[in-house]
Amino acid sequence: MRHKIGILGGTFDPPHLAHLRMAQEAKKQLGLEKILFLPNKIPPHKHISGMASSDERVEMLQLMIEDIDSFEIDTRELMRTGKSYTYDTMRDMISEHPDTDFYFIIGGDMVEYLPKWYHIDDLVKMVTFVGVNRPRYQTEVPYDIVKINMPETTISSTEIRNNIENANTFLPEKVWSYIKEHQLYGKK
Repeated sequence: MRHKIGILGGTFDPPHLAHLRMAQEAKKQLGLEKILFLPNKIPPHKHISGMASSDERVEMLQLMIEDIDSFEIDTRELMRTGKSYTYDTMRDMISEHPDTDFYFIIGGDMVEYLPKWYHIDDLVKMVTFVGVNRPRYQTEVPYDIVKINMPETTISSTEIRNNIENANTFLPEKVWSYIKEHQLYGKK
């Protein structure tokens, strides 16, 4: 029997309620066994200043998912030196778990960027991409993407970092407490 595992990659800087909802909806709508949260170390397409450390982002992710048995964190990309490409990660995961079908979950903002991903023509043969609707972004690309519905949300980690004083409604309570306690993103 083949396994069905979802992967939600991102900087998770910070992880927020939309990340959690994306994972929950993908798991439910696609009948996935579990979701692996895959924090990036150096995403090739992002240049972020004021970023939380890798350890802090993993700790916040852990706080967000600790009560959900079917959600786990995979830190392999944080251990990698240099740029982190999904292609390399998925090649490794498929080698480790040949009896698993992987579903790579991306938001609408990443769907339109998909044609620029490293080795995308090979990657689309390795995983099933799952696009989650997101306002203001196109979701049409020349690749097969499974689309899932989710209540519309405009939450983004960038907006949360830029307006951290008012971000508590977009964050799980434990993540908000962690941000305050560790004074991340200018929160005192």
